[in-house]
Amino acid sequence: MEWLGSLTWFTISFLLPLFLWSKLRNRSSKLGRPPGPPGWPVIGNILDLRSQPHRDFHRLQSKYGPLLWLKLGNLNALVIQSAAAAAELFKKHDLAFADRNPPYSMTACDYINGSLAQAPYNEYWRVLRRLSSSELMVQKRINSSVQLRQQCIDKMIHWIKEDASELVEIQLDKYLLIMSFNIVSNFMLTRDVIDFKSQMGNQFYEAMHHFMSWQGKPNLGDAFECMKWLDPQGIKAHTDRYLEQLLNLVSVFVKERIEEKNFPKGNDKRDFLDALLEYEGDGKGSIHKLSEKNINIIILEMFFGGTETTSNTTVWAMAELLRNPDSMTKLKAEIDGVVGPSRAVEEDDLNGLPYLQAVAKETMRLHPALPLLLPRKAREDTKFMGYNIPKDTMVIVNAWAIHRDPESWEDPFSFKPERFLNSNIDLKGQHYQLIPFGSGRRSCVGMLMGDKVVGLTLARLIQSFDWELPANVSPETLDMRDVAGVSLRLFTPLKAVPRERGA
Repeated sequence: MEWLGSLTWFTISFLLPLFLWSKLRNRSSKLGRPPGPPGWPVIGNILDLRSQPHRDFHRLQSKYGPLLWLKLGNLNALVIQSAAAAAELFKKHDLAFADRNPPYSMTACDYINGSLAQAPYNEYWRVLRRLSSSELMVQKRINSSVQLRQQCIDKMIHWIKEDASELVEIQLDKYLLIMSFNIVSNFMLTRDVIDFKSQMGNQFYEAMHHFMSWQGKPNLGDAFECMKWLDPQGIKAHTDRYLEQLLNLVSVFVKERIEEKNFPKGNDKRDFLDALLEYEGDGKGSIHKLSEKNINIIILEMFFGGTETTSNTTVWAMAELLRNPDSMTKLKAEIDGVVGPSRAVEEDDLNGLPYLQAVAKETMRLHPALPLLLPRKAREDTKFMGYNIPKDTMVIVNAWAIHRDPESWEDPFSFKPERFLNSNIDLKGQHYQLIPFGSGRRSCVGMLMGDKVVGLTLARLIQSFDWELPANVSPETLDMRDVAGVSLRLFTPLKAVPRERGA
């Protein structure tokens, strides 16, 4: 009779998980949730995701539609994957879904309590947003800093020319990343932060590189509450280490500026750091002063938001142009015809370069810097497109899938800048088929700056050099695979041969 007992236990151990799985599978539809794949007990749908969640969600869209419901460990998740669903969110439910769902690793160094991007929807966030709107990303301040941006790009072009005389090919991303760092630092601090020969610059670059790499890894602590304190992958520990290094480096600049304010030398230049230090309330809330620690976090966050995203977008644009020589030829002809060879392209020229703008838009469509916009969180139980979305649900907008939706775009997987010529579609977040900077209350505060930097940098690269692929790479074999980290980047770093024009 032992065999009967063994068979009974085997049957129970085999059938019980199937029974629980079946119950969980039917539960979502009974609760009025959007459609989604059945999840396993405890882990839910984690096995449905691999290393590229933007592609994994898109793959599930063909079966379950533009709204996808997932259970990721302890987390409820709603994924939005069409322009119509995005419009419904941003136009009708922006406030209900205005909270954030920050990764656990960003609790390191108390970061999320000083952050703008990751802050919950509360008074502190509203203060920072108002301050950013009035002091940071306004047209007047952007226009006043145009010379600083152009000088940073001039330096990058000079570095490339120097190295091009010694190297057969260069890896483009490092030049663009350092240039982006210095554009942001000049806007925030009125100074360069990184130089190839600077010890502090190298420390900043290395710490930022490691931080970005760790932040791009999926963390089991985000899916399972009980695993947070264990930190099984070491993501929180490594984030803590590199974030502390970065904040210490930023604190040097902040302390220097505080010292300068205590002993003024007649310098009348005012930047965003001054605005943060001088903030004494705006009469709309109870926050009258920003702590030095929070100012360090805010400045560092501007580096996070304005460097890798901008540099990676420009790398993607160059990769697409190298893979599509006809587009490269058209862009070069436009720049030569409008600006000519006697002077460098300036920001004032950008409005007269429609094909350049089309290339930038098409790049951001195919390769949005944040393929999954920073996740939101439902502040309350919400009825969304006929479905019941409970409070605290993580809301993910898959911009990568929206930008490739055949209902919005003809031939959506092809690089065709011409689709934006004579088109009124812009990047401001009101055309929901194209939202690389997001939309609504939590849209990117660096939208105006990012658009200008990508356009001007790309124009200068094309104007200054004739670009070729390395001898062993053709347009057909160029590796265009992507990898999602903090922002979307090429899996294989882009290498190209720059030949100085007119040399």
